[in-house]
Amino acid sequence: MKKAGILGGGQLGRMLLQAATNYPVITYVMEKEADCPAAHLCHHFIKGDITNFDDVYYFGKNLDVLTIEIEGVNLDALEKLEAEGVRIYPKPAALRIIKNKILQKEFYRNQQIPSSEFVVTSTLEELHTQLNFLPAVHKLATGGYDGRGVQIIRNTAEANLGFNEPAVLEKMVHIKKEIAIIIAVDNSGKTAIYQPVDMVFDQQLNLLTHQLCPAALPEKVFWKAAAIAIKVVRELKSPGIFAVELFIDIDENVFVNETACRVHNSGHHSIEACYSSQFDMLWRIMLNYPLGNPKLIMPAAIVNLVGAPNFTGEVYYEGLEEVLMMDNVFVHIYGKKITKPGRKMGHVTILSNEKQELLHKANQIRNTLFAKAL
Repeated sequence: MKKAGILGGGQLGRMLLQAATNYPVITYVMEKEADCPAAHLCHHFIKGDITNFDDVYYFGKNLDVLTIEIEGVNLDALEKLEAEGVRIYPKPAALRIIKNKILQKEFYRNQQIPSSEFVVTSTLEELHTQLNFLPAVHKLATGGYDGRGVQIIRNTAEANLGFNEPAVLEKMVHIKKEIAIIIAVDNSGKTAIYQPVDMVFDQQLNLLTHQLCPAALPEKVFWKAAAIAIKVVRELKSPGIFAVELFIDIDENVFVNETACRVHNSGHHSIEACYSSQFDMLWRIMLNYPLGNPKLIMPAAIVNLVGAPNFTGEVYYEGLEEVLMMDNVFVHIYGKKITKPGRKMGHVTILSNEKQELLHKANQIRNTLFAKAL
């Protein structure tokens, strides 16, 4: 059987391992925390630092395939492993572009992919020379994740909220809707596209709170968004799973916000709602099997379960029994022992042919299920 490694042992690795049970594969995970969500689901767990060259290289050198669950990994080690014949998903060259938001924005510009205007700043002092660019969003070049490393700067009075290190300053778009499209690319370049999802964010945490699939889009906007997303992944020239986040403005123009080159929160509904989930699809690609069917079985909503405000410590789930009594509702708890405000602790998928039922149950779950501390 092929040996497959995952760099990172969080909830994405956990769900990827759950899908791996359907395939003839021996799984390996490397993560610093021995009690991480993925540790107990793999065949072999290795404690190590995914940002350290030696740890990543020696973890991967005897594997057939290797993937990531977070972009913050040691790229030099991945490039050496690729040169020695290990198949990496995504390719390190694509990851190098995506990992750095400055390179990512320059990639969109160079490939004539519509994206918001931007300037690069290296220091807070440089940011202050670009005040005529406001309102804008300041994004750290590297290290941002799950809403961290992103700062909205609406006016000159807020300029000191920016970052004193390399970052992109993106012109704010008058957003009517934010969507995401998951695309699978196999080793021959063939693609499978999932239905777009509507994404709704917590403005304070800058975290996805819930989403709806399929997104409510006029047909011409759907095809425009799909064409842009496909161009992004084709130009990255890598097999794997990609999540392309897009803005739709009030004039129905479509802009790429950013791209993830891995399984993604916006595709979690696919576990129950699609014939082949994003996790199943990635295994098919890595093991060189035919692509699965990305079509929806039924419309879906996702509610993210994040740590409740003012609670830090050993977690307990208030309202879990009530949610488990609901029809066509699927709870995913990520296995994290400690909760803290805003930390992703799980998600809940809702299936229904009726949009109003999806919205009603999503609201009900948000007001019933909480990750609190004992």
